[in-house]
Amino acid sequence: MITNTELEHKGNLFPGKIVSFSQNVDKLNFTTENGVILQLTIIRGSVIRFRYATDNNFENDFSYAISEDGARGYSKLEVEEKDTHYEVITARIQLHIDKNNLKTTIFDLEGNVICKDDWGFHWEQSYEYGGNIVKMSKAAPQGECYYGLGDKPMHLNLKGKRIENWATDQYAFGKDQDPLYKSVPFYIGMYEERAYGIFFDNTFRTFFDFCNERRNVTSFWAQGGEMNYYFFYGPNMQNVITRYTDLTGKPELPPLWALGYHQCKWSYYPESKVKEVTSKFRELQIPCDAIYLDIDYMEGFRCFTWSKEYFPEPKRMVEELAEDGFKTVVIIDPGIKIDDDYWVYQEAMEKDYFCKRADGPYMRGKVWPGECFFPDFTNPKVREWWSELFKEIIAEIGVKGVWNDMNEPAVMEVPGKTFPNDVRHNYDGNPCSHRKAHNIYGTQMARATYEGVKKFAYPKRPFIITRSAYSGAQRYTSSWTGDNVATWEHLWIANIQAQRMSMSGMSFTGSDIGGFAEHPTGELYARWIQLGVFHPFCRTHSSGDHGNQEPWTFGDEVVDVTRKFVELRYQLLPYLYTMFWEYAEEGIPMLKPLVLYDQNDPQTHYRTDEFIFGNQILVCPVQEPNSKGRRMYIPRGNWYNYWTREYVKGGMEQWVDAELDIIPLFVKEGAIIPKYPIQQYVGEKKIDQLKLEVYYKLGNKEESKVYEDAQDGYDYAKGRFSLRSFSFTGKENEAIIQHHKTGSFITEYETIKIEFVGLPFKIKEVEIDNVKVSLDSIQYNAKENTLVVPSDYAELHIVG
Repeated sequence: MITNTELEHKGNLFPGKIVSFSQNVDKLNFTTENGVILQLTIIRGSVIRFRYATDNNFENDFSYAISEDGARGYSKLEVEEKDTHYEVITARIQLHIDKNNLKTTIFDLEGNVICKDDWGFHWEQSYEYGGNIVKMSKAAPQGECYYGLGDKPMHLNLKGKRIENWATDQYAFGKDQDPLYKSVPFYIGMYEERAYGIFFDNTFRTFFDFCNERRNVTSFWAQGGEMNYYFFYGPNMQNVITRYTDLTGKPELPPLWALGYHQCKWSYYPESKVKEVTSKFRELQIPCDAIYLDIDYMEGFRCFTWSKEYFPEPKRMVEELAEDGFKTVVIIDPGIKIDDDYWVYQEAMEKDYFCKRADGPYMRGKVWPGECFFPDFTNPKVREWWSELFKEIIAEIGVKGVWNDMNEPAVMEVPGKTFPNDVRHNYDGNPCSHRKAHNIYGTQMARATYEGVKKFAYPKRPFIITRSAYSGAQRYTSSWTGDNVATWEHLWIANIQAQRMSMSGMSFTGSDIGGFAEHPTGELYARWIQLGVFHPFCRTHSSGDHGNQEPWTFGDEVVDVTRKFVELRYQLLPYLYTMFWEYAEEGIPMLKPLVLYDQNDPQTHYRTDEFIFGNQILVCPVQEPNSKGRRMYIPRGNWYNYWTREYVKGGMEQWVDAELDIIPLFVKEGAIIPKYPIQQYVGEKKIDQLKLEVYYKLGNKEESKVYEDAQDGYDYAKGRFSLRSFSFTGKENEAIIQHHKTGSFITEYETIKIEFVGLPFKIKEVEIDNVKVSLDSIQYNAKENTLVVPSDYAELHIVG
């Protein structure tokens, strides 16, 4: 066994004995003989902040990740001094802090160990840069599993992996490649069905080791800054994620069109090509809401300009696209071309808004326009200036969304693909080097972009998408998973990444459908579109170097598959919008890996392919070529095959048929799934009737919800929304649907069409709000098992 003394000889330093304790309301300070301070902040009964100082000195307390709107407050806090330790008790957990070495052990209220220090906090002094390399190690009991950490392209369960967080432009990345574009230093641990989370809020280059170096130890460390982490207790995994999302911030609702299908390519130009693509979507009746313009729409790749050759009248073009239902989204990168005749460059130079090297010169790097300078988005004045630059694009030309790329930040032709470490940043009044600011640069760019688009799109809602992100970015932006490859392996990776991002508080994420690099086969594209329509963000994007990637380039069969599944997404928009409302309101992940859906089932702990879309739809993509089906695990409970309506018992693996036009889909029994009519774009049609698919369940109630509002704008924040809550109760010869509506928004439709799936009896009697009605008066169709009821009914009772 290695002793602390031996470790100190290796450069690691450890806390000594506790010599004093003090309390100031929710903050508890434990100070050791060698100047280490552990400060515990009780944020909620199940959320505790751990902050360590050395040399009796804390840094200025500042974080970009923490939301001002997060829930605070607790009902119980007791501190007792024992012989060997201090005991801290909240309403949810107990903490023991060892008097000899500051090690902590966290228990639930029944005395079960949730999380225990191994070596605990230790550090090295960084003589190269100053400050400390801060480290934390936790005991990892055999069988503990680990999830989260953002966009990592590896097995969902991170046990045995070592992870690095350093936002990096990784073109055509591979499976298990690390690091990637995002830095989300939050993970979920689960042992004996009790889940907890740790968010290491440190923007330096951070590392996580999940029993890779030492079999029974999990550790995390950073190359600077403080050991500052938040602990979340479940025991339910979803509660861990919702508390983390509450702390780091929940998103606004996006405009409904942003949840439609988007088409993108590097690059659609000139205007005639854009119109050709959009016209083809309408001709083939494949729904589509957004068309993207990549860097070629600019004049020489200068941000906030338009190519006079390719797009001579952008305002007219954007208006004409809007008349056809297309919202225009444009790319904006951080690199500003060094050009004395370029107004954006001139303004930034005059105001001294570009990043500088340690010795004074501007940070100069090559990106698409050639040599560029880069705004310091960690400076609030720069963010305000940047936000004002969007006035013309948004308010005057009418662009509806902005796509931030290359914001890791990415720099070409240099070994690290980014800024040198010595670049200086304002960091909102906490001056620092790029070592500290790198991981949040992209998020602060997205924040400034969001503030600008929101300002000039008002009273409509903004839509932003970013490639690089740090914890908390979900407050401002959606994201995609970066420059993937048109391979079957990348289809598997895309599935993993979307699930992992949802578990990491960033649900509004998707992949480049079909792959960005190289060119997919028609079969791969078809299988990818089937998966992509069940991701919160749904966009085809490609580099264009290897051929076009519009659905019609793969032939009629793939066009038909694409149309079928994009139409299904548009039908499911009320279900998807309700998922997003739950995410925005409660922080509930929009996609749920099986382990998140049912953590008490050991069979789910290592599943990667299957996931729950929302709360009640099970999805499992086909991820191999020439497949006519696949084996998959059906979670515990009972389900209906969406395509065949077959009733299936869960808790087992089984074969599911899936020809090219089928993805395995199952619906939870008792679920009530809302659907809209098929539209070519959001707002094309008046929604004159809501359809509900009701999946019969014998026994206990099943709850379902449908959230609706004006689909854009902020009236919903004033109570002008409609939230319908349904509960289904099934008996052998009858069924009851109770319906309760809140909110002042009046939906366009006055009737609801209900389709019963799996009903074990033929309907003979119907009561609406305790009044018997004739079957003819409610348009009962016995063959389709459908009936039409008023949209304001409170209880529907059917009898066989």
